[in-house]
Amino acid sequence: MSVRDEREPLAPRTTSLYDYALFRHGIEPDDRVPRKGYPLPDGSPPEPSRKHLTWQEARAEITAALTAPLADPDPVRAAEAVHDRARELGMPHRTLHTYTARLPLTDEDAARRTARQLTRTGTTVAAVGIGIALLIRLGEPEDVPYLKALGMLNGLGTVASTALDPLDRQASALLVIRGRDRSERLTPLTAAIATGDAEAVRAVLVAMPDEPEAMPWARHIAEAADLHGLLRSRPVDPELLAMAGRLLHRMSRDVGKRPEILDYLPARSVYAHFVGHADRLATTPQLHELLLSTALDLHSGPAALLNWRPHRREALLGGLERLLDRPVWTPGTEPFPGAERRRADWIRRTGRMPFVPAPPPGPHPRWEVAVVHDAPDSNSVETRILVDGLPLLPALFGKGPGNPPEYLIDNGALRAGPEPHEVQLAEAPCTEGCCGALYVTIRRDGAEVVWDGWRGVVGPPPPAYRFDAAAYDAELERAEQDHSWCWPARSTARLIRAGLRERPDLLDRWDLDVTWVGTDWRQSHTTVVRLAFSPPDGAEGPDGTPLRLYFDWRLPDNDGFRPEDRAAAALERIATSDPKGFAVLRGGSRELAESLGYTWPQN
Repeated sequence: MSVRDEREPLAPRTTSLYDYALFRHGIEPDDRVPRKGYPLPDGSPPEPSRKHLTWQEARAEITAALTAPLADPDPVRAAEAVHDRARELGMPHRTLHTYTARLPLTDEDAARRTARQLTRTGTTVAAVGIGIALLIRLGEPEDVPYLKALGMLNGLGTVASTALDPLDRQASALLVIRGRDRSERLTPLTAAIATGDAEAVRAVLVAMPDEPEAMPWARHIAEAADLHGLLRSRPVDPELLAMAGRLLHRMSRDVGKRPEILDYLPARSVYAHFVGHADRLATTPQLHELLLSTALDLHSGPAALLNWRPHRREALLGGLERLLDRPVWTPGTEPFPGAERRRADWIRRTGRMPFVPAPPPGPHPRWEVAVVHDAPDSNSVETRILVDGLPLLPALFGKGPGNPPEYLIDNGALRAGPEPHEVQLAEAPCTEGCCGALYVTIRRDGAEVVWDGWRGVVGPPPPAYRFDAAAYDAELERAEQDHSWCWPARSTARLIRAGLRERPDLLDRWDLDVTWVGTDWRQSHTTVVRLAFSPPDGAEGPDGTPLRLYFDWRLPDNDGFRPEDRAAAALERIATSDPKGFAVLRGGSRELAESLGYTWPQN
């Protein structure tokens, strides 16, 4: 980025935002950019708001207002028109950016010239943001310095980072980190990157704690720090190797958006470097967990979808298998209780999953199920569907992991009969109503099982998959019998749920319904039975809705019992005593609770 010689501020509204951004950055003594960016010349006036504008209306208005100016061959005249139209539209800036980036263009060259005129001379956030949004599609390397400068201003960082992403990954990543890092945990990293000192960047990077909260946006951290370059210059740096493995695993997590690993350009090289040099790392339970997690990612996670050269992914899995053959704990010692015990149990249950040989190819696509509990202290278990060895759900959906096995396997949802039935394979964590879900229709057609009728696919729907019915049934039966993904608390939950399903009278006598049985999201070693009480008289509130009370019954797994015995004891207790007497009231109707003598829970 070049800094202009002038250092005196020019009058707001006549100075371009680009010149103003260079001026603000030039007068900063330490080159530090605030998290929200430098304030605008006229402060931070409230954005226009059109609360009742629908997305169809916004798209139509933006299209009508900008189509003609963006086709004008004179960029100066066109930029002036865009300033006027942006002011007349009076829309929130994010709305303008979103729809401008998708706007049909009749002359891309003319639109590119106007976008450059706007980013270089534009004086309002609305107009300059339109120019940047056009460069998301039309940008070229010569636009990078302008995007980097404008990205330092309040209100332009997000759209500038999007435009920079295909042009300069490091610059884009720095904008993303700075804009999202509200806790400022990553400020030392961005400060070290600003110095250009690779040793300082390496020192800060490897010192980052191995905690999800401390390593959000793993791809952007790796790109901003140039992890790939650091590894090439320090091929056997143990601390850097371990950090590379942790960042790769974070990128492979499917947390309601497209997995970051699919957009990390050096991913294959970094995987090869990590696996190829991991034998230099000290053998510890923590490393064993990381290596096994990496194997699961490469076997059935989104990382399997990278554009691997033939047999390269299999070779990396073979290398990981050899590394994982090393003993985890010192012979003669037992894992400590608590977290170490749970890690040992997870390794024992999960250790062979990524290394089971695939059957030989045949005339039909190969259908497999991998149920993955992704970490010892995690509550997350997902059902991964593989077709010819590659995961189907991140390829077709990518907005959330596969549904848990209790939903897809335990209840027979994946079984194929003569009558077609639709199955939800995955749902966005924010719920289907927000970001969607993936559905398929399953049916049996003679000697084949057919998957078609896709709904919720991101991108073009796939063709119908036709699997050999005998192989499909055998694989599903194997998955139904394999409970290696279950830790003790989850096993207890499954057994209690099955017992209540078989004996609904156990709760009927207490006017209770089971709403959910599972493991606590924050304490995965605790089983939670969630119950709802409806009074027999059908009492209703003032708004006409039935009054209800909600109870939680928590069963830790540290009582010394096996899951089978713990579940049997829980069902016996429900059979002989009212759960409302020993479960904990969590919510519902306060009026009903107090009328029955319950103390309302304190927040």
